[in-house]
Amino acid sequence: MVISAVSLSKRWGDNQVFSDFTAEIPRGITGLLGSNGSGKTTLFGMLLGLHDRNSGQLSVLGEDPQTAGPELRQRIGYSPEHHDLPIDLAAQDLVRHVAEIHGLPKREATTRASDALWLVGLGEERARPIGTMSTGQRQRVKLAQAIAHGPSLIILDEPTDGLDPVQRDDMLQLIRDVGTKYEMNVVLSSHLLEEVERIADNIVIIANGSVAASGPIDVLRSQSGGAVVVLDDMHEAVATKLTARGVPTRIDGNRLLLGKDEPIEALAPIVAEVVAEAEASLRRFGPVSYSLEDLFLSEVTS
Repeated sequence: MVISAVSLSKRWGDNQVFSDFTAEIPRGITGLLGSNGSGKTTLFGMLLGLHDRNSGQLSVLGEDPQTAGPELRQRIGYSPEHHDLPIDLAAQDLVRHVAEIHGLPKREATTRASDALWLVGLGEERARPIGTMSTGQRQRVKLAQAIAHGPSLIILDEPTDGLDPVQRDDMLQLIRDVGTKYEMNVVLSSHLLEEVERIADNIVIIANGSVAASGPIDVLRSQSGGAVVVLDDMHEAVATKLTARGVPTRIDGNRLLLGKDEPIEALAPIVAEVVAEAEASLRRFGPVSYSLEDLFLSEVTS
């Protein structure tokens, strides 16, 4: 596992941010989801060893960030949410400087900085002062400085904040390329669920100080429970009979959405029997395909 947390707790004064945070984040691209104030940025600080936990266990790349310190941070790249970069510094100088901080010799850091800026599409702009760059270009500079030293883990805090739709698409593709072609593990936070759904392999949903759900997106969708029944007719009759048999059922157009807590294997014989009794015309029966938004809302509001 890239990250493992067990019964993690963290508080700032009287504010309990995490009370029982337990999750395992595997290799690949993982989206960290949660409402504003849920603790995403605090968690990033703990992963970097910048904030101490109050209790519990935390492992990042096989080490405890609270004791490993700079040695572990050399293996991590971090792009903060804010855009407060030194305005008079050229992009290549900032990226080179950060690479040196991560332990690279000056000559290698210079080469890596140039390579990283070309990779993010700023090769021809690398000598420009950051203060003359757009928000989209600054986001690319932040990504370049996070990857230039070749880290094993990249942490991206709201990497598309302030970008227009075209810039956002380009940034998402860059992140996907970094995580797949260059095999760097990525953990990113975003308040735009559609973004995470497009590029992430796994998700962690934070709610009420703990992990509400975590795992591969496709698996979480399929394991959300319940089923969908598509009928040509007799919707109300079938829904009434299913409800009477103890299966909560909701009519949604020409579909019937069946109880979320029931496994589909248990629902199948009941549905077959009820549809036959009602003499309805069944078009499809199968698991419900939940979107990431459906899954997120069901977890944070439950």
